Amino acid sequence: MNIEKLKEFCGEDWLKVAGRIRGALKSDIDLLNTTNEMILSHSGKQLRPLLSILVAKACSKPESMLPEDCIRVAAAAELLHNATLLHDDVADESDCRRGTPTLNYLMGPSVSVLVGDYWLVSAINEIREAEHFGPRLISIFSDTLTHLAEGEMLQLQKARKCDTCEDDYLRIIFSKTASLFEASAVAAAISVNAAAGMEEAVKKYAVSLGLAFQIRDDIFDYAKGSDVGKPTGVDIREQKITMPLLGAFENSSADEEEKIRAMVRDIAGHPEYAEEILDFVDRKQGIKYAEKRLDDYISLAVGSISSLPPSEARRHLEEMAYFVAKRDR
Repeated sequence: MNIEKLKEFCGEDWLKVAGRIRGALKSDIDLLNTTNEMILSHSGKQLRPLLSILVAKACSKPESMLPEDCIRVAAAAELLHNATLLHDDVADESDCRRGTPTLNYLMGPSVSVLVGDYWLVSAINEIREAEHFGPRLISIFSDTLTHLAEGEMLQLQKARKCDTCEDDYLRIIFSKTASLFEASAVAAAISVNAAAGMEEAVKKYAVSLGLAFQIRDDIFDYAKGSDVGKPTGVDIREQKITMPLLGAFENSSADEEEKIRAMVRDIAGHPEYAEEILDFVDRKQGIKYAEKRLDDYISLAVGSISSLPPSEARRHLEEMAYFVAKRDR
């Protein structure tokens, strides 16, 4: 899948979304404007707003113009996503994202939090100003914000004990990643007044897509020598037990698992443990296990939208799922 060609397919609707994002961030504070432009110039794949547009097109007649509420939903999804990244960079003390220095590194954590707050409020304003289905749209994004906060806290709680199991992990990545994919898709379906069956189909698609997306991200953390725009081995050093390590545990004895969990628990004082844990995951085929779980979610995503009417938009949603599965960064 080519992201630029996908934006071309979305046409005028994509241009409207891009314009609305910039309009939502406009300020009379020059420093804020230049900072926002710097962030926008490294805006990544923008999958969430693209997901919103494709879902809306797949759930409406091909010749239909997308309503303004759909444009607002797509813009809000991207604004909220970037707000969470700005906050995450502070929580994780990240110096680099998407291959470039973070705002946290360039201007400090206080600025990163403040700018993140500005993007968050801008997202809320877009939803608040929706002309139709306002209460439902507000509720969906409000739930997402709750999930995001709960996911971060659950991850911190589990990192301290290093007792994360697969159910814990799936709840964390739903909360931190898949919940925003879900909001982007379901709110878009609502904005075009999609039938209940369509709404449920795109909800299942988006949740499965979001889970697969995060599993792929977590696989990158174990991929030695990869070029993904961020350091590898970070999750282990932050005591985060993710799918590749959980997969390695599936192929290990109870004693081996306890030994590795103890190493993760003590890694702050023994950073040299990281290399041994990475080797353990490789030896126990943890990445292979994670890739299988990822493929399962991609199959669920594609199968979920098979009930939607055949269309170019639905085909692009299928391509998006396979892109998430195979992306290399």
